[in-house]
Amino acid sequence: MNGKLSSSDEIYPERYLIDQETGGVFMYIVSRQKPLSEGQNQVLAKEDTAIYPPGYLRFLQQFGEGTYRGWINVQLPDSEVLKPFAGYGLWECDEDSPITEQQIGECIAIGTTVDGDFLAVHPQTAGLLWLPRHSEHVKAISLQALEQEDEGMYALVLDEIYLQVYGISPKDAVYYEPWTGTRSHLFLRLLPGQDQLSLPELAGVCQADFPPDLSIETPYACFLFYRQLGGYVRLNYAYQQEVAVFYEQDAQQAFAVIEQWLLSKGCKTIS
Repeated sequence: MNGKLSSSDEIYPERYLIDQETGGVFMYIVSRQKPLSEGQNQVLAKEDTAIYPPGYLRFLQQFGEGTYRGWINVQLPDSEVLKPFAGYGLWECDEDSPITEQQIGECIAIGTTVDGDFLAVHPQTAGLLWLPRHSEHVKAISLQALEQEDEGMYALVLDEIYLQVYGISPKDAVYYEPWTGTRSHLFLRLLPGQDQLSLPELAGVCQADFPPDLSIETPYACFLFYRQLGGYVRLNYAYQQEVAVFYEQDAQQAFAVIEQWLLSKGCKTIS
């Protein structure tokens, strides 16, 4: 193996958001972002920026909708999705709550997590609102003053939200996965057997044969990002056998190389 997924390194050039003050890499962009439509941009241009968190609208205009650091979806303002929740009684709205039950239906959702939590704003309420799926209490989020004045500001806001909600700062590399609408995937299973590699060992060999543009490894999974794929290889340590490849439809050549390599290492496709 020569470490090349394709004959060209320019299929998906690396895209980074740069910290203008330090010049350092701020955020890895997984694939070519899907620009907002002219109509969507016109709607955003008419929005009252004062009710949204710093940098939110500029971030959307620059990168489009997508998933930040694998945990929260950055979405266009949605004033409809929370309306039905006003009558469900999912959250306690007592005197300590930042909003009333009626105001829940008036909230504008601007994000959701992979666990089903809502990030929202209310026109008459200062700050952000966190409506958790697994808790009865709506949380008000007050942001620290931020000096950065570009589209990167909202990435800092999301990290601050993570800290306030979960009590720890995110530690893995910063990346953003735009919703392109042209993403494909393949799921495989690493079959157990004598002299067979374990999933962490397979991840190590893959990194050696195909050095990734970005890698993230936790006790539960390993993500290997490749600009030639416009995506990544995910090895699910928690399930011990699952391997998944996420790639853009116009990166078929790079995908075919990594697929054949995984098959040669004992993986089988899951139909």
